[in-house]
Amino acid sequence: MNTVFCFGELLLRLSPQLNGEWIKQKSMPVYIGGAELNVATALAAWNIPVSYVTALPGNYLSKEICTSLNEKKINTDNIIFSGNRIGTYYLPQGADLKNATVIYDRAFSSFSELKPGQIDWEKILEGKTWFHFSAISPALNANVAAVCKEGLEAAKKMELTISVDLNYREKLWQHGKSPKDIMPELIKYCDVIMGNLWSAETLLWINATINDSAGKSHEELIDAAGKSMLQLHQQYPTASTFAYTFRLQHEYFGVLQHGKEMAVSENFMIENVIDKAGSGDCFMAGLIYGLLHKYSPQQIVNFAAAAATGKLYETGDSTQQTEDDVRNRLLMNKVIKGEE
Repeated sequence: MNTVFCFGELLLRLSPQLNGEWIKQKSMPVYIGGAELNVATALAAWNIPVSYVTALPGNYLSKEICTSLNEKKINTDNIIFSGNRIGTYYLPQGADLKNATVIYDRAFSSFSELKPGQIDWEKILEGKTWFHFSAISPALNANVAAVCKEGLEAAKKMELTISVDLNYREKLWQHGKSPKDIMPELIKYCDVIMGNLWSAETLLWINATINDSAGKSHEELIDAAGKSMLQLHQQYPTASTFAYTFRLQHEYFGVLQHGKEMAVSENFMIENVIDKAGSGDCFMAGLIYGLLHKYSPQQIVNFAAAAATGKLYETGDSTQQTEDDVRNRLLMNKVIKGEE
């Protein structure tokens, strides 16, 4: 069975209630997350063997986290225990937060202090068939970017399929290098590239052709996605699969270019969203899931978009949806639209 290897920083998300409620209640929910771990969690829930590697301090909190991940069928045997702290970030509760933004507290975390040569990549990648990472990791500092490159070189040499999520976090790129100085050297190893029009432009010099999605029709957005993905393929010819997501005010859909075939997902209406965090990671997991099962492009993008939409109605960073949950959401969407 295919085993997916996910590499990235595990984060603790502290989620306070605003207007001082967290102070009054002396309480703040904590969620375990991180882009790559969110992908691993979804895949494990969908019965895909997953191995996850990060760096954590060797303390009892880390041990309890690993126990929790193991209970979710995520292999943690190769997690690196080094350094002194787990990275955290603060994101208040609520889906539409107009006056609050994410606060990162990741400096000097165990993962951010990884150094080139510290990981025996050939050993930990043995028996794996897929390598997944995201643009968040190389944003932390030059050393972590170099560690990512080491892993990608080893994965390519060992003929693993390599996927990347082009998630852009402006607040993280503070180490003197712009994304365009770092990311192109990493993306050249990738077979599967997921993101959106604007992250591709910011990270990889890919012209978005439109400034934003406001006021644009589906046809205009799909056309812009196609043009952007064509540029990506021209710039990175070894990649064969590209996917973009569109999370609009009241709807969600994805666009997939797989080989010579383009597919656009079902259009999912969204309202009363609970938590936006992790929806893109859920789409990424759905993309990997569909590709591993050799689904048709239409089936792949439908499953990924349905999974991402479902995550919008869950609290926390990672999904708890089963395969049947995702398929039922897709079926219900067809019923609502009168297609079933």
